[in-house]
Amino acid sequence: MDLSVLRRYEPAVVTDEQRESAVLVPIIDRSSSPQLLFTKRSEDLNNHPGQMSFPGGKREPEDETLRETAARESQEEIGLRPEDITFVGRLDDIRTVSQFSVRPFVGRIPDETYHPCNGEVAEVAVLSLSALTDLDNYHSERRDHPYYGDIRLHYFYIDEYTVWGATARILVQFLELTTEWAPPPEVDAEVEPDADFPV
Repeated sequence: MDLSVLRRYEPAVVTDEQRESAVLVPIIDRSSSPQLLFTKRSEDLNNHPGQMSFPGGKREPEDETLRETAARESQEEIGLRPEDITFVGRLDDIRTVSQFSVRPFVGRIPDETYHPCNGEVAEVAVLSLSALTDLDNYHSERRDHPYYGDIRLHYFYIDEYTVWGATARILVQFLELTTEWAPPPEVDAEVEPDADFPV
């Protein structure tokens, strides 16, 4: 994993969505393999219940920057102290179907045990980079999405977790920029627009 490219990368910016949000792509360095930390959203939430995500959320009026949003939300969700984050760069802003722009920040965090700190997070999951870059754990499909049009959807199946949706889009760019991983040129399946999503 080479994070130096993120210091030189100029990310695309989204400025015309109704609401702003930010997430942290948290890296834990371990000798066996670098790890990425994810949260599993509560089933009780209105937006994206039960999905895997990176720590983060909506920008609040007190947040001077979106980086502050990512840090504040990470503390609220998993107890990560803002001063313990070493930010290394940013990825492209993305749009979500819930009409948010999402700005992903990448940062190193201490190798500690993190726990859900509020009702939005049901579980904290730490997944190894080696598992995330194993193509046996990857699947993609193409569909005509009602919001995005013709798109390729990415899915990472690791243990009992499925990373997909906006989080998988962020993850794919992170892996493409910092590792030798790339999705296969062809999708695994073409699906109908109303086909079920995984849960």
